[in-house]
Amino acid sequence: MLAPLTDDDWPEALSHLRDSFVGRGNVYRVMAHHPELLGAWSGLRKHVVTENALGNERIEVVILRVAHRLDAAYEWDHHVVRGRKAGLSDSRIRTLRGSADEMAPDDALLARAVDALVDEARLPQPLQAELSERLGATGVLDLIATVGFYTTLAFIVKSFGTPLDADVVEALAARPLDT
Repeated sequence: MLAPLTDDDWPEALSHLRDSFVGRGNVYRVMAHHPELLGAWSGLRKHVVTENALGNERIEVVILRVAHRLDAAYEWDHHVVRGRKAGLSDSRIRTLRGSADEMAPDDALLARAVDALVDEARLPQPLQAELSERLGATGVLDLIATVGFYTTLAFIVKSFGTPLDADVVEALAARPLDT
């Protein structure tokens, strides 16, 4: 098991990242055991999380569906909090755990894309065409990159039993997601 690194154990090679998002998340504190990986990861994370063509709501829908499909509680809980900040209602968030047939059309399209990538490691042509029409080529590529990025994070948090961050625990204690 790799525990999140404390400030006292923080690698000198990553000193410039400790006070950024990297130092605030336990998943990144686990990744800090490999400074070169985390250093490279931070640039991709910036694009996937903040410069993504999907926009804030869609990216949260995609991430929540990935977290659900991969049973990654750490990512699910984080993105319940972030999804709310992006404008997702609790009822909308809850639907992301169910059948795509029971979701709003835009969410259903994204959920079907996540499901295809998780199940088949590809977007079937008809789904790809529908996504391209709605999101454009850049949006489709960002969707695929987001699923891959959060799949890797799910592997990390589940492999190492990464503990949920205190701020997320507090936010969910104050406002739990009703099931």
